[in-house]
Amino acid sequence: MGDASRVIRDLRELAARTSNERGAQRVCWGPIWRDARAWFEAKVREIGLDVWRDSAGNAWATLKGTSDRTVIIGSHLDCVPSGGWLDGCFGVVTGIEVLRHYASRGEAPPVTIKVVDWADEEGARFGRSLFGSSAAAGTLRLDDVRSLKDRNGVALVDALRENGVDLEKVLDARQELARIDARAYLEVHIEQGPVLESWKKSTGVVIGTFGVERHMIRFTGQAAHSGSTPIEMRRDAFLAAAQTALACRDIARKHSKPGAGVVCTVGVVNVEPKFVTAVPGGCEISLDQRALDPAVLAAMHEDAHAAAAQAAKDNDVTVEWTHLWRIEPRPFDPTLLGFCAEALQEEMGEAPRLPSGPLHDAAEMVPHMPVVMMFSSSARGLSHCKEEDTPEPHLVTTINAFLRLVDKTVAHVAKG
Repeated sequence: MGDASRVIRDLRELAARTSNERGAQRVCWGPIWRDARAWFEAKVREIGLDVWRDSAGNAWATLKGTSDRTVIIGSHLDCVPSGGWLDGCFGVVTGIEVLRHYASRGEAPPVTIKVVDWADEEGARFGRSLFGSSAAAGTLRLDDVRSLKDRNGVALVDALRENGVDLEKVLDARQELARIDARAYLEVHIEQGPVLESWKKSTGVVIGTFGVERHMIRFTGQAAHSGSTPIEMRRDAFLAAAQTALACRDIARKHSKPGAGVVCTVGVVNVEPKFVTAVPGGCEISLDQRALDPAVLAAMHEDAHAAAAQAAKDNDVTVEWTHLWRIEPRPFDPTLLGFCAEALQEEMGEAPRLPSGPLHDAAEMVPHMPVVMMFSSSARGLSHCKEEDTPEPHLVTTINAFLRLVDKTVAHVAKG
């Protein structure tokens, strides 16, 4: 069925090759990421297959089947700076094992199997996550990324060119994906959160990815001297922002139900004029809201607007919203969810289900083909850091369950 221990050995080999004392350094479009890609291509060549890169820089390995009907297995090799040994690459390396598994049979599989390493899932360098998969999905807007630069002033367009990618042609990847007779997309990933570990479960069925509403909220009051301005006469923009942030925590609690948690996060706080003896006259905060149910997400957003308006009134300030980004919730395919649950039942006797709070390339594929994901637990819920880890027995269980899922999906797609 495949060799889970070989997957773990390959992951350790890749980590040793692309990490330093601070963690993994496979930031997309850079030299260490290119080396990871070279490692991936060498592993694929060992199977007797080649790797092709599409117009967005996504790397595709193909095992031709007796039918053009195709099962795609995807994830990403890139990571954040000083990241972990599993995030993203776990799915790609498990995909290599799937290719080995079917190629070793000595005959063509009944359907074509493709493994894709999506380019720049993390967006760590230029700030645009899901770059390669969104280009292939046709949702990437070139005007949104054309002027992006990294913290050293290097333009995205130049970094792409260094890697053989022409920004003006990346959306050709949409037609290139459309030419594939894709009948299913499967992705395995670490959870990157604490839920499975808190349940004492190694592996879970992912029912979909959260939708996201992301905004900046600016409160404007009046800066004043902290010693001479009575409390009741202040127009403190920070207090309005703080009141809103606390209200948004309560909004998340209000809309969370058993098995259907939601989140609201204020991750940025900018206060003006930002010195000890001044009442803050301006304050800007970010708000990131996520839920799997679109109606719940809309209600959360409406509640946040009401909370911000009330906080502005209470503190005699004004409030202005700026939209940053939105993506709809992406529930996964019911048939593939069933196969995923069956695979987990066979491997571990149960099939816990959970949504994904973080976004993944799988979310971009949902409008185009049936999709499902599988999660492996994350130790202490940590990811995007060198401490990221998963107990090896949990990895083995997840790999074996994922291989079962692939077999079930291939058999299903083969029937047409």
